[in-house]
Amino acid sequence: MQEREDEPKLKKIVSAADGLSLGISMVVAVLIGVALGLFLKNITGVSWLLWVGVFIGVSSAILNVYKAYEKQKKSLDELADDPRYRHRQYDDSDDDEDDKY
Repeated sequence: MQEREDEPKLKKIVSAADGLSLGISMVVAVLIGVALGLFLKNITGVSWLLWVGVFIGVSSAILNVYKAYEKQKKSLDELADDPRYRHRQYDDSDDDEDDKY
């Protein structure tokens, strides 16, 4: 019985950690891009290489968001196919007569 009570709590924690990891990965991706840009700028002396690093960081953060979106969409599509979550369709022929008046 104890395992059944703990299961929803753990599911909420895992879901929250997954959302938190997306935010952290976005920040880390941008920081790594900026660090790469600064490194290239200091090595070569070309100042616009900093902006190349920033662009790489921001684009990798956007890619992380896209991957998370695709993962979430796949999960929701699996739930949509689950018969437990489908809505029953009712015959609306009786309701149509009431709407006429």
